[in-house]
Formats: sequence, C-alpha cells, structure tokens
Amino acid sequence: MEKEAWDVQFDDRRQNRLRDLARTCEPMWVSTLDEPDIADELADVEVLLTGWGTPRLSADVLARLPRLRAVLHCAGTVQTLVSPELWHRGITVSTSADLNAEPVAEFTLAAVIMAGKKAPFLAAEGRRYRRDWTYRKRHGSLSNLGLTVGIVGFSRIGRRVVDLLNRTLRDVTCLVADPYADPREVSDAGAHLMDLDDMLPELDVLSLHAPALPETHHMISAPRLATLPDHCCVINTARGSLVNTAALEAECTAGRLHAILDVTDPEPLPDDSVLYDLPNVMLTPHIAGSLDSETMRMADGALDELERLAHGRPLVRTVDRAALTYSA
Repeated sequence: MEKEAWDVQFDDRRQNRLRDLARTCEPMWVSTLDEPDIADELADVEVLLTGWGTPRLSADVLARLPRLRAVLHCAGTVQTLVSPELWHRGITVSTSADLNAEPVAEFTLAAVIMAGKKAPFLAAEGRRYRRDWTYRKRHGSLSNLGLTVGIVGFSRIGRRVVDLLNRTLRDVTCLVADPYADPREVSDAGAHLMDLDDMLPELDVLSLHAPALPETHHMISAPRLATLPDHCCVINTARGSLVNTAALEAECTAGRLHAILDVTDPEPLPDDSVLYDLPNVMLTPHIAGSLDSETMRMADGALDELERLAHGRPLVRTVDRAALTYSA
C-alpha cells in the first residue's frame, strides 16, 4: 500500500498485533511487489494485507507469490486490485469496505439534515446579505420534518443511510432505487423500493450510493435532473461519474436545485466550474470516506480477518466475484 496509508493505519499497536498473528516479512511494508530484493520473501507469502495504492495482482505479480492464499484489503474497493488470474487460482479476497461505509453514512446523514434546513446555502448567501434575512425565503422549505429522501444504491452505505435516517428524523420516508436490491430486505430496513424514474419527482433529497460502472455512468442525467422538484438537494458521496456535471451545473445555475457534492466529475473540478461560486452548492474535497484515524477501523477489520485465518475460522468479509459486476 502507499506509505501514507501504512503510516496512518498501522501504528505500533497494530504492527505488534500483526506480528503476534503471523510471521511477517522484513520489511513489513512495501509499496510495490516488483523489487528484486524481496523476491525470496514473496515466495513464502501466504497472506497479503493490501490498501490504497496496491498494484493490480496480475499474472506476473502472482507468479512471484506461489503460496498466496488470501488477500485482506484494508481500504475501499478491490476493483482495481483483483484480476482473473487471482480468481483462477482460488485466492480468497476479504475487504474491510463495510467499515469504510460508516463515516460515509455519517457524513450523508449530516448532509441530509443540513439540506433539509438549507443550512450550507443560507450560510453562503449570508456572507453577501448579512443583516437582510429575506434571502432565506428563496430556498424552499426549511424543515426536516416529513422529508422524502431517495437513496440510489442499496449498498453497504445506502443501507446504513436508511437506518440512520429512520432512527434520527421524524416521519422520514426513505425511497430506494436499485435494480439488484431484494425487495424484502429493503422493506425490512424501513424503506420502499421504487423505479428510479418514478422516485425522482417525489423527493426532497436525492442521495447517491451506487458504484461507478459503465451502466451507472451519468445515470443522473439532464432529463432525470429535470424531473426533480424545485429546491430538491442532490447529495453525492459516491462517485462523480454518476452525475452529468454539465446538466447539474445548468440546474444549479438556474437556482432550481441544490447540491452537496463530496465527489465530482472530473475530480477536482476545473478552476472555471460555476459550481465553486454558486451559493446553492456545497463542495467538499472527497472527505466523506475514511480519513486519518478513521482508516484504523479498516486495519482492525483486516487484522480481525487475519486472526480468524490464523485460528482456522471462516472469514466474514469475503468478496463474491460475481457481486463485483454490480458493486464496489
């Protein structure tokens, strides 16, 4: 993994736990598997702990790891890591991505609450109007009672967002759009499964939690944005490519929609994007996911899996190859 990720995620306590669970290579951390001086070490490796910056485990890389039987991922998606050769060899992949879902869901809950009161947008306009508070009448309803929130993607994060919303807000209605979701699971979570196009006109807030896949590219298109009600807020903590940026710029420039964007397409936006200066848009630099000490949760998750492996117990966070076709 990247040196920065290693330094943050694996402090002395976690390094000591790693040594207690397994015989570690020296050096314990590397950023690449191509260095000739670690070839002998790699020949004995049975388990890799991977994270941000891990190179793709291609056939050439795997040839240097003849005894590898498990990859325990300490970060988010494994899409850039896995390869057909890895699956062909029957190597088990485990990910702590579900732990990365926690801060994103927390951020999304806060964003929905702020969107309901239009707080970020009123704060931005307050810098201009100051003592003239009539500007607060231009942003629609300023209430979190009885919100209708649309969740696109009943993912690890989407499920948590539904749970947090139902436990936090009074009379909230959670609508879910996800062609792969189990209707019973959605219902049991306290939400209603709907077709995306049927859902959009009903919303006060639209929150995106789908993966970046060819079929999800620009799924929130100009025609779909046009069906959102006036003053609806688009929240994106997933991937910028889910939204047609030009179409969102047009809607926000017109003042019809609000947006809270932690991810954009491209990322970061070009200097001349109007989204930087619009008072009805809040931009953050991709901070919803695990950062700094939050990333230690994923290191702990991978070490928990290593402990299960060391004691012959089944892993609990294994990756289903088939599921990767529609998830992160």
